[in-house]
Amino acid sequence: MTRVTSADLPAIRGRYVQRADMAAITWFRVGGPADVLFTPADEDDLAEFLKRIDPRIAVYPVGVGSNLLVRDGGVRGVVIRLGAPFAKVTIEGTRVRAGAACLDAQVAKAAAKAGVAGLEFYRGVPGTIGGALAMNAGAYEQETKDVLVEAIAYDREGNRLVLKNADMKFSYRHNGAGEGLIFTEALYEGRRDDPAAIEGRMAEIMKRREATQPIREKTGGSTFANPDPKESGGLKSWQLIDRIGGRGRVVGDAQVSEQHCNFIINRGKATASDIETLVESLREDVLKQTGVNLRWEIRRIGEPA
Repeated sequence: MTRVTSADLPAIRGRYVQRADMAAITWFRVGGPADVLFTPADEDDLAEFLKRIDPRIAVYPVGVGSNLLVRDGGVRGVVIRLGAPFAKVTIEGTRVRAGAACLDAQVAKAAAKAGVAGLEFYRGVPGTIGGALAMNAGAYEQETKDVLVEAIAYDREGNRLVLKNADMKFSYRHNGAGEGLIFTEALYEGRRDDPAAIEGRMAEIMKRREATQPIREKTGGSTFANPDPKESGGLKSWQLIDRIGGRGRVVGDAQVSEQHCNFIINRGKATASDIETLVESLREDVLKQTGVNLRWEIRRIGEPA
């Protein structure tokens, strides 16, 4: 595919960066550069960009790269990363409005401080609100769909959409609202509770997370979505990987975490190819030995080296 430069793109008020280092902004710390990284100045800037860009040029929205694998050959096209204008949180009563660039944990903390319960689970979800909307992110028996009122998104033509919860067509780790949407904002409905009680529940979430997940490693979060219990006999992804002897498996400098084997870690010099090869080997062995087809939860973009 032909490389894209800023000369191929419409004039904007935000910022273009050519040959942007994607490894620097993803938690795995791997992957080749993006042709162009676009940071819009505001929603209007984003809308105008989408209206005027050549529809043949690929566009990829990304957050903080917590659940993302960029392949070693880099990304042909434009990566869109929302910045500070999209990272505001406001609270009115029990409703929480959050920009798509807000960290999930930031939103949970803001809600707790205001005495709004129901978003505590976001304290244990890495990434941003945009990513949470895109994949119905959840943890500890709660999901985005349980608290979302509506989301604001832009389609590839630059149209502003207001999507109610039902419009999102949420399922497990998936939204069915349509391909190519770029989320900019979410509105949540919580409930009143004592801030100290909410803080206590969030502290328990973090204690549990730190005890069970390799959160201080270069990782991409949960590698696989948990399969349908009817298909897996009630076993979760990590249990299936453990059953086939995958815990600690190594390819290059990528390794299945010894602490939690649904997490892959970069031990320091892994390539995206190492990680992808390791994950596919787990999928293959789990399918052969258990009949369960594991589904990637980590999003992959870009081309091989």
